[in-house]
Amino acid sequence: MYVCLCHSVTDSDIHDAVADGVRNLKQLSAETGCASGCGSCRDMAAEVLKDSLREQRNFLSVVTMGSAA
Repeated sequence: MYVCLCHSVTDSDIHDAVADGVRNLKQLSAETGCASGCGSCRDMAAEVLKDSLREQRNFLSVVTMGSAA
């Protein structure tokens, strides 16, 4: 789904940016341009970013716990 129409940024682009190390909206904006145009996508971008970071933390905790056994 498109999150930012001004810069054609999708939710998948945000997930990829998080996988590449993006951790906040300022970094996301610098990396993708998201929320740097008209700004109407800022809330949605922040929500997708937050969800993606949560998913990554959950995945990493499962992987870490699984490899510790």
